[in-house]
Amino acid sequence: MSSVVETVTDLVMPILDEQHFELVEVEFVKEGKSWFLRVYIDKEGGIDIEECAFVSEKLSDKLDAIDPDPIPQAYFLEVSSPGAERPLKKEEDYQKAIGQYINISLYQNIDGEKQYQGFLKELTADELTLTVKIKTRTKEMVFERKNIAKARFAIEF
Repeated sequence: MSSVVETVTDLVMPILDEQHFELVEVEFVKEGKSWFLRVYIDKEGGIDIEECAFVSEKLSDKLDAIDPDPIPQAYFLEVSSPGAERPLKKEEDYQKAIGQYINISLYQNIDGEKQYQGFLKELTADELTLTVKIKTRTKEMVFERKNIAKARFAIEF
């Protein structure tokens, strides 16, 4: 499956570079009996449906032209925006998130919790500091980056 992701990444990057779009993530997953090839793209100011359709069409043409087929099983191709809660994958994503409200999922519990939400206050190569609200009080918590399984923007309620 990683070879599918690598192949699709190699195919889609020239299309995105030409349009000045950013590749957020490529995933190839089985849900129920169906396979899904999902390509998440973005750009400054957000991506729209027509831009997603354009990339989908170009990528589909490139995939169809490869022989032998790099994805022999049937699948659904979805090209979309990562949404308001887009994942933080690259260092650049984390840098853009400073001062923003984010959610992190940890590999191991800290104080009985595996998920935290708060404002990303500081970021170093090894740690990040979140300002979290626990009930009625606010506190700063430092997390080692190697212990973070996933991070994404979050919507504050």
